[in-house]
Amino acid sequence: MEIIVLGTSAGTPTRQRNMSGLALRLRGAKQWVLVDCAEGTQHRILRTPLSVMSLRAVFITHLHGDHCYGLPGLLASAAMAGRSDALTVVGPPPLRGMIEAIMVASQLSLPFPLVWLTPSDLAGDLAGDPAGAPLMPELAVDATALSHGLPCWAYGFTEAAMARHLDTEKLRADAVPASPLWGDLQKGRDVTLADGRVIKATDYLLPPRRARRIVVAGDNDRPELLATAAHGADVLVHEATYTEDVLQKIGPGPQHTSAMRVARFAEEAGVRNLVLTHFSPRYQDRGALPMALLEDEARAQYNGNLILARDLDHYVLDRSGALARMEQTPASARAVPSTSDRQPR
Repeated sequence: MEIIVLGTSAGTPTRQRNMSGLALRLRGAKQWVLVDCAEGTQHRILRTPLSVMSLRAVFITHLHGDHCYGLPGLLASAAMAGRSDALTVVGPPPLRGMIEAIMVASQLSLPFPLVWLTPSDLAGDLAGDPAGAPLMPELAVDATALSHGLPCWAYGFTEAAMARHLDTEKLRADAVPASPLWGDLQKGRDVTLADGRVIKATDYLLPPRRARRIVVAGDNDRPELLATAAHGADVLVHEATYTEDVLQKIGPGPQHTSAMRVARFAEEAGVRNLVLTHFSPRYQDRGALPMALLEDEARAQYNGNLILARDLDHYVLDRSGALARMEQTPASARAVPSTSDRQPR
């Protein structure tokens, strides 16, 4: 599974960071999904291998502008590129009215249908198409309500169909000759051999590999609301807008969380990889409030693989559950540990 970070700044962009946006796809797949679409997201997409022509679905966590103001422009660009395939848009109910009002006011006509869903339509794990929506059949998608100034959600993406491989050693040990019947067994079908033996597929299928799971949260001042959704998840992507001391000075009004609080939660929930994002512009790589303050605060609470996301970082989650940043080279792409993936202190 791949994660491509399109924006990591909270509220307003900085010279180095755009606002919220994240792409997710299965490794090397053409089709992909987008979580949040801030103003400028399509500029970031142009610097990735992604195309709006193969975008399958957009998931909006909430309707604050730094998470959704880029969606009208993205739709218009897809129209101008000649897209004809339906696009699913998942978000809070007022999102549809907002987008349709913009389309009327700006005379935007789309040559492709929009399929509208709300987070409540994703109750439980849904694989594929629950309501005529062209979602990716390889992923089950669920939603969890969060705590913020507007209704806000986290979206969970779990591998949906895990293949079971044949136990070829057992087949040979039981003198089941290699033949097209092995293909039937692989598909879960019982077969009858020439000698009359009935071979049950379930007896010769190995247990499936554990499905990987990525949870991408919107703004949220109560990480514990993800206790069920993120328990044992391979990756949790969550805001860390402030350090704890700044959060205490600002107070609860903005309804954001600190690096300390989300890291402590991730440790308790057994999250293997924690990706922090949505950083207040007051934190810079160099300045009075360096990004290292957020990292140090989180590392004091969390012993897993901690990553402070950067715009255009490209991560791969392998089948073992390890998350690593991709380094692009002229000849090939290879996964190497990110400089933010150092072992916990």
